[in-house]
Amino acid sequence: MISETLLKRDRWLLLGGLALTTLAAWAYMAREARTMTATGICQCAGMQMSGPDLNPWSSSTLLPLFLMWSEMMVAMMLPSATPMVLTFARVNRQRRVQERPYVHTLVFVSGYLAVWTLFSALAAVAQWVLHGKALLSPAMASQSRWLGASILIGAGLFQWTPLKQACLGHCRSPLSFLLTEWREGGWGAFLMGFRHGGYCTGCCWILMALLFVAGVMNLWWIAALTALVLIEKAAARGLFVARTSGVVLAAWGLVVLFRGS
Repeated sequence: MISETLLKRDRWLLLGGLALTTLAAWAYMAREARTMTATGICQCAGMQMSGPDLNPWSSSTLLPLFLMWSEMMVAMMLPSATPMVLTFARVNRQRRVQERPYVHTLVFVSGYLAVWTLFSALAAVAQWVLHGKALLSPAMASQSRWLGASILIGAGLFQWTPLKQACLGHCRSPLSFLLTEWREGGWGAFLMGFRHGGYCTGCCWILMALLFVAGVMNLWWIAALTALVLIEKAAARGLFVARTSGVVLAAWGLVVLFRGS
């Protein structure tokens, strides 16, 4: 039998690993943002991507864009996924105590991050296209009131949709998700993580698109969106917060739209 002390140690090791991963992602992102502010050039993954002498971007910039978005998604989404990850780990610890088959929690986490990796690929392509059409500034922010207003209003309206409510409901109920979605084995754990990541992406994808409004590397904007996602998923009145933010975003979008008229 596995001792309770060993199980508690495993929990703290997992929590520490998640915290260190998140902090490392934020530290790297802060370094990239500081370099870009100082030089006007994004050095993402060591490849210069933006700046007055680097337009338009070639297709080779898709890789650093993808890496930049992937790292950002780890920094932004891993904190809000922590309750689900810890719940999965707790169920696994109970299975170990009962000497039943269990799977390492990292398999579940890898399934979750796989979905956001796919999202990062799509976001990278979207940014590459928007840049090519001169809709983004060198700071990677919208310089088109139509684009900025459309994203803001779209995000605001989405916060009130049944899809948002359904996906958020799954994200807010970790134990319920595991009880209804449990699958045995390593592949099953990966699929559970992937499915949870799918609900999470369905809940938050358009909030991530808001990065195009104030700047993809704007740390204050990134921190605000991270906090909003975390509150939506963890706070007692998360759905109310989501809908309230929807009203604010839609109103902001209308201001952006008509201010330029």
